[in-house]
Amino acid sequence: MTQPSGRPSVARPGLFAPGSRLDRVDRRITLLLAAAAIPVLRIALGIVFLWFGVLKFFPGLSPAQDLAARTIETLTFGIVQPALSLPFLAAWECVIGIGLLSGRFLRATLLLLVVQMGGTLTPLLLFPGETFTQFPFAPTLEGQYIIKNVVLVAAAMVVGATVRGGQLDAEPERGVAPLPARDASAA
Repeated sequence: MTQPSGRPSVARPGLFAPGSRLDRVDRRITLLLAAAAIPVLRIALGIVFLWFGVLKFFPGLSPAQDLAARTIETLTFGIVQPALSLPFLAAWECVIGIGLLSGRFLRATLLLLVVQMGGTLTPLLLFPGETFTQFPFAPTLEGQYIIKNVVLVAAAMVVGATVRGGQLDAEPERGVAPLPARDASAA
């Protein structure tokens, strides 16, 4: 069975029957989660970037600093040395963190994040001997540290989807109908 929006209806067990006490509690919780999820995700991302950025300002505190410095040095063909690249990367990550925490200039902040993440993932290709025990299936601890960044990228995509005022819809069957298909002949 489908809703008028074309989405399949969700079968609810008897405990969650429409109008039941559990349905009302479930609805309140879901509405609260939908309202809070994006801001909490943005703030959590901001904390991670600011925290990891600040660590890079203090030699020896960031477990990623040596690999990051060598990656930047390799990508710039030796032009940018670690003495310059690490403070620059630290500042870059702090700017991303502050942008996410403040919620201001999100488009620019997310652009900085995308560029930074591109650089962050490159050691998987540049240094597979250090990022994998068996390429491409068994990452080292450094490789795992890098691979977890796909979650940060996905979180940034969700935040990015809201820069024009988008939000989660806790009850999509009551939501706006999907956008009509674009007519290729009109382009």
